[in-house]
Amino acid sequence: MDDLSEIRTVTVLPELAGQRLDRALAQLWPDLSRSRLKALIDEGALKGPRPLTPSDKLREGDELELSVPPPAPASPIAQNIPLNILFEDDAVLVINKPAGMVVHPAPGHPDGTLVNAVLGHCGDSLIGIGGERRPGIVHRLDKDTSGVMVVAKSDKAHHSLVEQFSVHSIEREYCAFTVGIPNPTNGTIDAPIGRHKIDRKRMAVVSTGRVARTHYKVQEIFGQGAALVRCSLETGRTHQIRVHLAHINHPVLGDPVYLRHSRARRNGLGAAAEALSALGRQALHAAVLGFQHPISADFVRFEAELPSDLRSMHESLTNLLP
Repeated sequence: MDDLSEIRTVTVLPELAGQRLDRALAQLWPDLSRSRLKALIDEGALKGPRPLTPSDKLREGDELELSVPPPAPASPIAQNIPLNILFEDDAVLVINKPAGMVVHPAPGHPDGTLVNAVLGHCGDSLIGIGGERRPGIVHRLDKDTSGVMVVAKSDKAHHSLVEQFSVHSIEREYCAFTVGIPNPTNGTIDAPIGRHKIDRKRMAVVSTGRVARTHYKVQEIFGQGAALVRCSLETGRTHQIRVHLAHINHPVLGDPVYLRHSRARRNGLGAAAEALSALGRQALHAAVLGFQHPISADFVRFEAELPSDLRSMHESLTNLLP
């Protein structure tokens, strides 16, 4: 292993005898997930009294030595990009993402992303995900959606958050300005989402899609032209809120994809149509994110107020009221 590897040693006590190797080591060193431990064992990083695999049972008195290499540098570059940080500790970073920021480098967006910004901000405090010094992206917001996001800083935190998202125990609420007023004014949209059959860059409600449920409640009504709707996600499909609101013919104002393909129009917006044009993005904001902290197990909840562009649009819509 690397000369800079951290060497960890342990003598197996009676209470760990008979347990699987990977499970026992995860208890001893909670900063390493079982998947990370398995990878290290498979790479030959563990020395013991006999050849051991992750599923082997430990014996009392076994002396084990594990070499943990330092996290490898991440391939995306670190950049000094300001972040609006709501909370940070050794396990997680919670930020209020601005509209216009892409989450992860991709073709067309090689840098200037949230990942580049987190690498620049965290530096060596990133403990590492899967042996690489990189932030753990466990969910995404569209480029032009603003609001709360959580990023894992360690393997253990990454594993915990991925599990919470997979079992839908995360609290997620969004504010959406819609074309027209949903009727009824509160309810649940239960409609499967998958790739559009013709336009593969777009999602759609399709019978063969994955289960998707969005709960919504109208909070404010602006004449007949628009409404402010609070949406909470039971599932987390790509573009879920945008697709579901378009499906009930009340798409998100300013949505360049789903409003364009919807029968709904922005009639009745009056002077607010100018504010909408100035917005230049979908009027969607991730307002609340709640989850079980990966280390303390306490439930933590974070909120982000509407950004200035959505506040301006809200004011323009409010001015339409008699």
